[in-house]
Amino acid sequence: MWSKIISYIPSWSTLFQAGLALVIPLGIYYINTSIYSFVGSKGAKSKHSSDRPLSDEHNEGDADQQHEPSSKITGNYDSDLKSIREAIGENSDVHFREFVVKKYRARSVLVFIEGMQDEKLMSKQVLEVLMYEGQQDPQEQQESISNSFIKENLMPLTQISEVADMEDLQESILLGHTALLIEGMKGALLVGSPNGAIRSVNEPTSEALLRGPRIGFTEVLSENTSMLRRQGLNKSLEMKKFQVGSRIKKDLVVAYIKDIVNPDLLEEVTRRISKIDMDFLAESGYVEQLIEDNYLSPFQQAHNTERPDRVINALLEGRIAILLDGTPFALIVPVTFSMLLQSPEDYYERWIPGTLLRLLRFSGAFIALMGPALYISFISFHPGLIPTKLVISIIETRQGVPFPSVIEVMILEISIEILREAGIRLPKPIGPAMGIVGGLVIGDAAVNAGIVSPFLVIVVAVTAISSFSIPTYSAGITLRLLRFAGMLFAAILGMFGTILFFLLICIHLTKLKSFGVPYVTPFSPMRLSDWKDMYIRAPISMMKKRPLMMKTQQTKRRP
Repeated sequence: MWSKIISYIPSWSTLFQAGLALVIPLGIYYINTSIYSFVGSKGAKSKHSSDRPLSDEHNEGDADQQHEPSSKITGNYDSDLKSIREAIGENSDVHFREFVVKKYRARSVLVFIEGMQDEKLMSKQVLEVLMYEGQQDPQEQQESISNSFIKENLMPLTQISEVADMEDLQESILLGHTALLIEGMKGALLVGSPNGAIRSVNEPTSEALLRGPRIGFTEVLSENTSMLRRQGLNKSLEMKKFQVGSRIKKDLVVAYIKDIVNPDLLEEVTRRISKIDMDFLAESGYVEQLIEDNYLSPFQQAHNTERPDRVINALLEGRIAILLDGTPFALIVPVTFSMLLQSPEDYYERWIPGTLLRLLRFSGAFIALMGPALYISFISFHPGLIPTKLVISIIETRQGVPFPSVIEVMILEISIEILREAGIRLPKPIGPAMGIVGGLVIGDAAVNAGIVSPFLVIVVAVTAISSFSIPTYSAGITLRLLRFAGMLFAAILGMFGTILFFLLICIHLTKLKSFGVPYVTPFSPMRLSDWKDMYIRAPISMMKKRPLMMKTQQTKRRP
């Protein structure tokens, strides 16, 4: 009897695998919890330390800085010009063009940064007007020079503003504005707008389409906002401007459609942006990382795009766009996982081809994530699940390979990733050729040397090609990263580890949110009405409502 009972007890290897299947998720859970608690405690300490009063010496210094009166532009030409030169400092690219205003016979100066203004416009509309036009009037000469008179009668420019504080004038000049200072005039005028050399509007390189607009954002914020306006007349399209960066300031615009966007979502986005405290934001990726919900997650929680048409379509769904000066990539929030696998071309084609392309992308994403892990599981642990003829063929091709399947896969995958990165960094004429030819040469050489099997080369090639089908580059990087984790799970626990790895990703995605919107909605929580634009792209005539997950003010697309 005891022997029969013992025969039902699993082997030690099975018990060990079952124990690992239990310990690994618990370990990941406790490590994640401890990291969050540690980060939260550090944040609380820093907050308390910042709330505590500083020493008397520091408080006195801050008080002096706060109560120090700001220097005003008085109208004394020599004194004001000296103050401007001292404020600007030793900047060789800042030029001072002194001249005399004919109408008032007053000394004047234009202060500008080389290369950041339209010199022809300044020469024609400012210098030529003030130096050669207008007649001297003795009565007006006796009166003080009026800012309003200069703006309304002598400055044929669309953009002109006044500034009275020396510190504001310094900031404006360093931002690229042209300052006009006239003797006897209290305050200075900022004429024109920064207009340096810019890149021409080209087709987006990161989101190529066969059918659709051939226009992409540039590095100039005003150009990008105008592209959104040129998509069509919309009186409800609003753009709210912020200044970000504590040491080097840049303009940031939050775009939304007023009568569609959820007010709570808009308030949350503006709150997070206003809390950004950083010296310099070089690119929108900085903003993305500073406002995301969970920075420990490998999945992106803001969608970046170069396409104005994609931004407009997102705004019409109730989302919010964030545009930063100096980068052609705009951010769209909130984002869902299915959104990362969708392309604007899905809507430009008829719904049947669009649905096919979308299903191919979802299949490609699954293969890019799970392909190598499934290969390791079947070859090393469960060859009985493979058809007999196929497994015999695979065994024959693996004859003479000195490495186990996991090392074999690692060698090829790392080689492919290095080649892919090298192809991006190399100059354009040789980059694509290096990636394709290098992959073929290395794969053929590895097979001839007996390091890897030919069947594995096919698996890795299909995996790499599948990752290229993902429209969003950042999402492809995430799947490439997680692919290596899935290979380790498969190498330890076989098919159990592969399934466990997939379930852990599903659990994480279910818990993840982007600005309060569940990441895998409308799959979880279930919203069947939103499934019309998930795996299947339904006919446009059937998509009469906006996504319910956005909680928009107007749910119908055609009210």
